[in-house]
Amino acid sequence: MTEEQEEYLLDHISPEPDHLRRLNRDTHIHCLYSRMCSGHLQGNILAMLVGMIKPRRILEMGTFTGYSALAMAGAMPDDAELHTVEIDDQLQDFIRQRFDSRPEGSRMHLHIGDALEIVPTLPAPFDLIFIDADKRKYPEYYRMVLPLLRPGGYIFADNTLWDWKILDTEKNHDAQTLAIARFNDMVANDPDVTTVILPIRDGITIIQKK
Repeated sequence: MTEEQEEYLLDHISPEPDHLRRLNRDTHIHCLYSRMCSGHLQGNILAMLVGMIKPRRILEMGTFTGYSALAMAGAMPDDAELHTVEIDDQLQDFIRQRFDSRPEGSRMHLHIGDALEIVPTLPAPFDLIFIDADKRKYPEYYRMVLPLLRPGGYIFADNTLWDWKILDTEKNHDAQTLAIARFNDMVANDPDVTTVILPIRDGITIIQKK
């Protein structure tokens, strides 16, 4: 997608909420790798999907600065809660400040550490799981969380096209590309789910457990 095409989309979707616009700006000012921030387009997609699915329990792996968590939490039902796991403890205060400023902040639970260690300690099942953490561990994440997802529940996985490097894993044989390619193959061949990849930004895979 070109910058011009993305700008057109941004001009023709619902406006970005003020608190997310400020968070996006603060992320780009204060944080390295600001491109990891979900941003307006993806945030709108996540919020709309959450509004449609109406999950009561959401799990996110890979908080970064909290944009996607806040976008989803703002659309979740009033009796719902969200658990999000971030490995970078240096972001903890930045994230908590943003969560605490929101009405839904009391239902947003931040966990700092390795998702592979933390997620098994959380009470299951979940209705919606968003995978956006270490790309090298996507296959492990999938194997871990699928049993924690209720039947009919959804997994969203971000960055599953990886700048389309997954089309040539011989040329692009870094650990991240290879793991995402394995993840995509694993999901496509899993008879227990149905799936679609949305070619938006860096690719979002939507998976529903049968």
